[in-house]
Amino acid sequence: MTGKLNIRGGILGARARRVTSVILLLAAGVAPGHAQEGKKPFTLEDFTIQGTFSPRRVSGMKSLDDGEHYAMVEGGGKRLVKYSYRGGKAVETLVDLSGDRYKEVAGIEDYTISPAGTHVLICTRRQSIYRRSFTAEYYLFDFKNKQIKPLSGGGPQQVATFSPTGAKIAFARGNNLFIHDTRFGSEIQITHDGKFNEIINGTPDWVYEEEFGFNRAFEWAPDGSALAYIKFDESRVKLFDMTLFKGLAPALEANASYPSSYSYKYPKAGEENSRVSVHVYNVEERVTTRVDTGEEEDIYLPRVRWTTDPRQLAITRLNRFQNKLEILLANARVGNTTLLYREENARYIAEEQLDYPRFLEDGQHFVMSSEKSGYSHLYLHEMNGREKQAITSGEYDVVAFHGYDAKRKLFYYTSREVSPLEQHVYSIDLKGRKTRLTPARGWNSAEFNNAFNYYTVTSSNADTPPVVTLHEAGGKVARVMEDNAALARRLEEHAVARREFLQVPAADGKTMLNAWIMKPAGFDPARAYPVMITQYSGPNSQEVRDAWELDWTQYLAQKGFIIFSVDPRGTGGRGEEFRKCTYMQLGKLESDDLIAAGRWLAALPHVDARAIAIWGWSYGGFMSSLCLMKGHDVFAAAIAVAPVTHFRYYDSIYTERFMRRPMDNPGGYNDNAPVNHARLMKGKLLLCHGTADDNVHVQNTLELAEALVQANKPFDMQVYTNRDHGIYGGMTRLHLFSKFVNFLQEMAGNE
Repeated sequence: MTGKLNIRGGILGARARRVTSVILLLAAGVAPGHAQEGKKPFTLEDFTIQGTFSPRRVSGMKSLDDGEHYAMVEGGGKRLVKYSYRGGKAVETLVDLSGDRYKEVAGIEDYTISPAGTHVLICTRRQSIYRRSFTAEYYLFDFKNKQIKPLSGGGPQQVATFSPTGAKIAFARGNNLFIHDTRFGSEIQITHDGKFNEIINGTPDWVYEEEFGFNRAFEWAPDGSALAYIKFDESRVKLFDMTLFKGLAPALEANASYPSSYSYKYPKAGEENSRVSVHVYNVEERVTTRVDTGEEEDIYLPRVRWTTDPRQLAITRLNRFQNKLEILLANARVGNTTLLYREENARYIAEEQLDYPRFLEDGQHFVMSSEKSGYSHLYLHEMNGREKQAITSGEYDVVAFHGYDAKRKLFYYTSREVSPLEQHVYSIDLKGRKTRLTPARGWNSAEFNNAFNYYTVTSSNADTPPVVTLHEAGGKVARVMEDNAALARRLEEHAVARREFLQVPAADGKTMLNAWIMKPAGFDPARAYPVMITQYSGPNSQEVRDAWELDWTQYLAQKGFIIFSVDPRGTGGRGEEFRKCTYMQLGKLESDDLIAAGRWLAALPHVDARAIAIWGWSYGGFMSSLCLMKGHDVFAAAIAVAPVTHFRYYDSIYTERFMRRPMDNPGGYNDNAPVNHARLMKGKLLLCHGTADDNVHVQNTLELAEALVQANKPFDMQVYTNRDHGIYGGMTRLHLFSKFVNFLQEMAGNE
């Protein structure tokens, strides 16, 4: 839209307007960038260590099997209380851990009530391993005699899970699988070859957990007669070493003089993956059968799930390029398989499709998700694999399938049908008759109970904090479970900057991108403000949503910054072509679009074109650092937190899904790697990273730092001892975001 001459003219004009505006404000006794008179100022502590403006959620609520009651954890994790959906009243206290009788149990961090309703499995003292995995102490509470016993005496467990009858509990420990009998209290070990960094049974390796999104790799047969599990042989996967120091919060005292090394298997792009296999353990016969998943070893087996028939197991098989999906139907007793479903994509199969098939209770049908129409939709199939019909259709994406209500003959799903900026929940029958269940504007999500006769909706928009309501099957609101009224009152005391939604042109000059802009409270159109662009920009992500969000950018707006966000090409909610156009060239179109957005901003009369910054975390850090180099005539500064600086350094599953292997696509890897463009950098760069980041290794930041040193480019860098990808703990977050603000104020000349 604007050429170089117009932009340069805008810079000169902005400079004059900025000086004049500040003089006028100071003459009037108004400090630029401060909160409005009579309103409380935001503090960084509000957003980093205090959670002052964090909305309340309804957590720990689980439906009971009768469909008329649910349970909630209360009393600081000491009580489990049963409630009626209909009346909302407490019916009984199921578990009360207060008092000395149960003092060995720290509290209820999670729980599962057995299918028979005789026991509750209590999870406590969780210790995180990676993003989703953890060890914990599990206790079994007997409702009849009120006794509580440890699930196992052999040490902390992982992913303890009731069988469908409730008679047994499977769990993992030390890379092996065990089964506990709830009737007799006995325990048997069903695998014996588990070994750290070599063999894992029943829980995923690092890359499967991170990129295929699960932490339990076993499933009970529907009658409890067998346990299917995935075995990971990671012996050929290369080790990655992380150094752990003493640090603080918490301190690792054993490392006071000599740091320790943590080594784990992490397959980078193009490297060896785990070899995976599927096995079925017959509970009665105590025999394990290996399932035939084909001769090819360099594949992925990201899911196993049972049909309604305990003799049939469905296995998801994905090729290494992740563009061919197959569902194999296995005879669980002998291990042979037949092909149930196959789909190929010119680019890649979306990760969300791996949560299918969903087998219906009639035993005759299953639901699949596919992008074959150009949008993500649901399809009904018969058990011979034949497609019966499309359940949903149209130019919008279905993002979640909640299940099928056989009584009412309705499918429930969530989609972006109204707009990519909004999300709503629907019911639909096989004749295409559809009902929108979430009338409120904005971003909605739902959870249905087991019988589909009640569901909760969490609804918010850019102006309204989340409200959680309970609905009856027909859609009627039974009651409000959380209205966040206290948060709304608290916000009235502050000058909240509001988001305004708009569209800006992409770098191609024809595609319009969704964006929002947030101007400081007391915005003066005669003044030229510094700008910070906040973005993530990763494949199928979405930052521009009509949803509630209140974070540290409010503090920055209070300091006199305009905040801007845009979703470039490659992001989600707008169909397959829009989100997959970045295939084989991650970073190119996204950075082009962000630079184009920066130029668009620079031409605005109320923007100081000399002071436009961009920041991001993880993929967003990849983008912010790349934009500072490619767009050095637009951006004055960038903050890159835990950035990927070359996709050769990142994991195999994620990277190859979008880029294939480095040997298949060297240009795609090299052309947009920030480490290869250090010489182009002209502005200010702040690099931040945790030294114990198991996801995006600190290697990324250190290699970029070295490239900048050799290009003789000055930059700032902040490392955080022993911190992982989230960079938190103690005062860490306050320090991190204080660093951001000081860096940006220096860029804007506002110190």
